[in-house]
Amino acid sequence: MNTIRDFKCTYGNSVGIQEEITRDLPLKFPDAYCHRDSLAMLSKAVKDHDGASFCLLPFCRTIEAEALGASIRLGDDKTGPRAGSYVCQSMEELLQLPKLNLQTPRLQETLAALSMLKQQREITAYELTGPFTILNSLIDVKYIFKAYRKDYDSLIAVLKKLQDDLCLLSEKVQDAGADILILSDSAGAPSILGPRMTEKIMEDFTADFIQAVSDTIHSQNILLLCPKFTYALLDTGYAEYRDHQTDTLDFTQALLKMRGTARIAGQTCIKNIGVQMKEPVFRELVLKQRP
Repeated sequence: MNTIRDFKCTYGNSVGIQEEITRDLPLKFPDAYCHRDSLAMLSKAVKDHDGASFCLLPFCRTIEAEALGASIRLGDDKTGPRAGSYVCQSMEELLQLPKLNLQTPRLQETLAALSMLKQQREITAYELTGPFTILNSLIDVKYIFKAYRKDYDSLIAVLKKLQDDLCLLSEKVQDAGADILILSDSAGAPSILGPRMTEKIMEDFTADFIQAVSDTIHSQNILLLCPKFTYALLDTGYAEYRDHQTDTLDFTQALLKMRGTARIAGQTCIKNIGVQMKEPVFRELVLKQRP
């Protein structure tokens, strides 16, 4: 079994939406999470507050789960939307869920907000929620671990169903204006799943899933993986780095310049605004060909 590093998340910029950002905005919560104008306004306000180079949407990890039928509580300006009661209790029930509904109101308004920001000449990023985090909003995690032990094929079938949904959504958010697609899955981290399950899921699902999402990336855009994904791919032998010399130590600036040249990045987290590379080398992540 390979030793898989787990990137320590130190993301400290705009966790939730800080009160100093929302205090002077003419918005009411949770209604602000449901309309394109307020979503675009919030995204620009967060960008300006953090001194970022891009506008990021959405503000939660529940958009995709809601479009699959999850019960979501919208919260307020401090907590944001989060999962309510579970809607499934087995892999069979998950497999019976309809395909991701692109017409759900919050998803539609988020796509429209991306388009608005693009029309305003903003650089935009969409953070796509990974499959295990989506599942956490649909079903108690105990059923996921139970399926891993006793009904593995059904678990993989559920994950592949989500892959199809997420690849479709990747296309739609880029069509709406996203320049950067960020893919994260905190609930699928090695520290949660454990090294043995992480490696097994990588072999039977994750490596192919990352390839499938990568195949949806438009030629002028770039896929940025959470470093937890990056380390898992590298440490299980499914990917390697290809180095590119840059003229900056600022990772975000290097990432923006590499759009259209590199397809996948993931050496660090873009949400740590102003993070500096140790040397001016951008590390493209290259997936290895599967046998």
